[in-house]
Amino acid sequence: MTTDKNHSHYFQYISHLHSTLAPIMLLPLLLTTITGTVYQIVDLAGQKKEFHWLLHWHKGDFGAINLEVIYPFLNALGLFILLFTGIYMWLHLRPSSKKQLTDLSH
Repeated sequence: MTTDKNHSHYFQYISHLHSTLAPIMLLPLLLTTITGTVYQIVDLAGQKKEFHWLLHWHKGDFGAINLEVIYPFLNALGLFILLFTGIYMWLHLRPSSKKQLTDLSH
């Protein structure tokens, strides 16, 4: 019984961490994805000089706020935490095959 209670508390912590971090990471991950994709397109079109500012945003240089040194690491850390917590919740929320077989036999 104690292990079930500890497991439930741990699951709640993981779920809370995921739901708190997901909206925070949405903007940096979207910004990195969109700027990287658009910059690649304009580079292929031979227009990269006009859109060099996209590369600065992609790397975390936002003018007055320059996060180039830590931006990729923060993105990676946030993404890894979201992956870990998401996979953990997915594995623990899906019904076990034994329970499904028991439910089907009744």
